[in-house]
Amino acid sequence: MTKLRGKLYPLALWAAGVLIGLMGAPAGAVDLKTADGSWTFSINGNVNVHYIYSNCDDSTAPAVDGGLACVGTASGSNVSTIQNGLLPAAFSFGVATTQDGYDLAAHLGLYPGIAANDSGSPNVGPLVNPRNTALSTTGLDIRQVYMTFGNKELGTFTLGRNIGLFGADVILNDMTLPGVGVAGSASGAAPANTTLGSIGLGYIYTDWLAQIDYTTPDFSGLNFTIGIFDPINALGVAGPVGKKAPGFHGKVAWTVPISNTMKFYGSATFISQKQNFVTGGTPYDYNGTGFDVFAKIDVEDLEAFAYYYHGSGLGTTGLFVMSADAVGNTRDSDGFLVQATYKVGAVKFGVNYGESKLDLANAGDSPTLVSKNRKVTGGIYDSLTKNLTLLAEVSDVHADAHNGNSDHSTNFNIGAFLSF
Repeated sequence: MTKLRGKLYPLALWAAGVLIGLMGAPAGAVDLKTADGSWTFSINGNVNVHYIYSNCDDSTAPAVDGGLACVGTASGSNVSTIQNGLLPAAFSFGVATTQDGYDLAAHLGLYPGIAANDSGSPNVGPLVNPRNTALSTTGLDIRQVYMTFGNKELGTFTLGRNIGLFGADVILNDMTLPGVGVAGSASGAAPANTTLGSIGLGYIYTDWLAQIDYTTPDFSGLNFTIGIFDPINALGVAGPVGKKAPGFHGKVAWTVPISNTMKFYGSATFISQKQNFVTGGTPYDYNGTGFDVFAKIDVEDLEAFAYYYHGSGLGTTGLFVMSADAVGNTRDSDGFLVQATYKVGAVKFGVNYGESKLDLANAGDSPTLVSKNRKVTGGIYDSLTKNLTLLAEVSDVHADAHNGNSDHSTNFNIGAFLSF
């Protein structure tokens, strides 16, 4: 369980439009222009800090391989941390111009955390020194660097490292994005820069991928995106080799303004990639595929959405995490997340519930493999000013294995999220 969480790349996204929708307040990006007005330079970001208290299952709890409910140690089952939530801090830099009728832009995102980590990567990799010791420092995550070009008639090309398409809409609308949600590694002795939110408990983490995409012009609220991405290796399967083909993904999105106070948004995506391996001198491969659907309705101060995904050889929690057994027999997976939030003045109340399921590859697969991770989160988000949100959340988590083993944990957090 801890090993799985430590290998994930937890989400860190900053985009002004996303936070406007989530928090009901503009991010306040700074825009600067060159003397001739031909180039615009922008910067926006956030700093967020939370106190997280976790009550984990007893240290004698049965094993659930891939379970996301935390388990205590012989010294106790309660853990306290102060760190970032689902998002680390963010400093996002952009440049944009229009030349010869084409809109050109480039973007670089820097994401520092506050958790002590001397290993170089803030979320994965071997630890040079134990975390949270004297003289430690935090890590810097650089997961966004891309360019775009196009116009309203042509559409837009995106090239570089950016958020993926599969699973993006659900995490960008997850109410825990400015908060914590499920504590993840924050419930242990070696916290990463970020928590889980609802990752692995209703959706697979979209991740950040090197990609080349094309998005069509807008057709009365409807648009399509198609692209290729740098193929990534499956975790937990030995002998990865270079991939013969890129991964593929696509998306259709539709925005419908029903009335002045009601709006509908829906999307569907697909993802496909072949995994190639050599074990004992014998090459083999398998295909990982998946699709999802997302639907959201806004009615004045009420917002609700439903999300579902299904994958084959795609895994759970992260892309191609536990997607197959040690010899490449694939596992099917599926899950859902439902959420409702309601605003009363400057205060937003919300609740979401999610499940992520993983099937056995065959009868010989590990019986302690997680069959289902599920959780419920309740949250209160108070916009004290247009750029400062104070929040509190509580999450209840269950992890069930195929052989009947089960773990249970809860975590509570309070904190502040400052956007600029």
